[in-house]
Amino acid sequence: MAYNLLKGKKGIIFGALDENSIAWKTAQHCKAEGADLILTNAPIALRMGTINKLAEEVGAPVIPADVTSNEDIENLFIKSKEHFGGGVDFILHSIGMSLNVRKNVPYTENNYDFTHKGLDISAISLHRVLQYAMKHDAINEWGSVVALSYIAAQRIFPDYNDMADAKAMLESIARNFGYQYGMKKHVRVNTVSQSPTRTTAGAGIKGFNGFVTYAEKMSPLGNATADECANYCVTLFSDLTKMVTMQNLFHDGGFSSTGVSQAVIDHMED
Repeated sequence: MAYNLLKGKKGIIFGALDENSIAWKTAQHCKAEGADLILTNAPIALRMGTINKLAEEVGAPVIPADVTSNEDIENLFIKSKEHFGGGVDFILHSIGMSLNVRKNVPYTENNYDFTHKGLDISAISLHRVLQYAMKHDAINEWGSVVALSYIAAQRIFPDYNDMADAKAMLESIARNFGYQYGMKKHVRVNTVSQSPTRTTAGAGIKGFNGFVTYAEKMSPLGNATADECANYCVTLFSDLTKMVTMQNLFHDGGFSSTGVSQAVIDHMED
């Protein structure tokens, strides 16, 4: 059921790769709620994914942008302002990649070239996006920016590796820019700490199925799906949450507030 929560609003969705991705679902839900969109991803991701199918479905142009490139991000905002005839009302940052994870390099033996690349893609990219958005006045008054995070920013999940460091930095950048952009133009910036979700990116993490099963047993409501995360993002883009900013918002079925569940106790006693 749609509520027209985003009627008349314009947004940019970063990171839609395939039908499993939260960004893909969010684009669909934003469109259903009345938004007009631009889709963007790295050129290599555009070649690997099926984003043109989504673009046709939601009636959105695709503007390639490597989030580690100042020129690409600046070009994205120039093109988005040309396309919409002005600024956007919301941005979803759904980007994360660790070469150390992909190449099975243990955390205690991280390749620092890989680490720098991962931090640039997964965290510093949010700073870059917001810096150039501010430079080009590309987000409208009372706009909303959401970046996707994970509880490994606060707690240890051994196989999450240096992605945990990246998510911690991502959340810090969101708070800092939330203050700066809030003071300048009432733009709010939040992170959503989502349940482990079976996306293409998530599936690359060693022991990921164990993450999912454990979280499901720990969470009173169970794990939040990609579709449910998309719905939550819609509310954060809407005017109903215009005073929420600089927050890390847990969307995890209660996992983050549960010390231990009866299901986990029962499992350990088997």
